[in-house]
Amino acid sequence: MVTLESGADRPHRRVLLAGGLGVAVAALAGCATKTATQVATATSPLERAGPSTPKAAFARLAEGNKRWVTGNVEHPGRDLTRRQFVAQKQEPFGVVLACIDSRVPPELIFDTGLGDLYVMRTGGAAVGPVVTGSVEYGPLTSNSPLIVVLGHQRCGAVAAVYKAWHDNKPLPGNLQAITEALHPAYEQVANQSSAASGGDPVENMTKIHVKQTADALRANNDLAPLVRSGALAVVSAYYSLDTGEVQVLTGTPT
Repeated sequence: MVTLESGADRPHRRVLLAGGLGVAVAALAGCATKTATQVATATSPLERAGPSTPKAAFARLAEGNKRWVTGNVEHPGRDLTRRQFVAQKQEPFGVVLACIDSRVPPELIFDTGLGDLYVMRTGGAAVGPVVTGSVEYGPLTSNSPLIVVLGHQRCGAVAAVYKAWHDNKPLPGNLQAITEALHPAYEQVANQSSAASGGDPVENMTKIHVKQTADALRANNDLAPLVRSGALAVVSAYYSLDTGEVQVLTGTPT
């Protein structure tokens, strides 16, 4: 489940009553068990066109991550009806910039469906002009109200970059581009005292990098006006491989 850093408010949770009411009505009416087709089409795909505000979009992801953590995933919006609905048009409510790590697929850890998210994945969630432009695409063309920059536990890319800078040994080929992109985070870790930083330097570097990236996006010339107006929120977050939980670091929509 999505958690907040110490002192932050937890996102709003809606109390769902319809499920229990539906069971009672079905029992009284002696209704037969729904077929798989009826279940798949019970929720109109139009109902999944939103949410349209940063707070609501964040709540949707938080609810999905809670289901992922507990194992009660719903796999919403992954049926034929939804596929046909989004075939001609998409209006994703969120943008996620994450790592290429095979264990961190945003669509799964947030339990989302077709047409819900724009997803960019690079080594260590490294950014450059093309990646930044891709992140901008959602808010600027589809009014997506939320961006999440997602780091994760035991990131191999960040570990390799940390070692490369620490040992002064460049990585081969175009991997060096990732090394350069993550250098500001490495510098901050390297300049911290052991007492101030604490913990594993690679984990600290991962969290610092996503925070720096989120800060840069909030200050982006094209995105900053949307952030100031309240139409867009940019969240930095950290995913635990051990628990499946997403921890918000900065930028929780209020």
